[in-house]
Amino acid sequence: MHLSGAVWRTSTRSGNSECVEVADNLPGVVGVRDSKDPSGTVLLFAPAAWRAFVVATRRPTV
Repeated sequence: MHLSGAVWRTSTRSGNSECVEVADNLPGVVGVRDSKDPSGTVLLFAPAAWRAFVVATRRPTV
């Protein structure tokens, strides 16, 4: 998959030194990468799987 059109944004959950970037502007896929290594590995998720992950991380823990 070619990600040259990806628009990366820093996650609102990232801390000062450990940043995760997300590209959710591509059709059919959401990319996630480490901002400290932008040319490194990119994890790819189906949009529905990414939404489920985000919803799960927003739930308060018991």
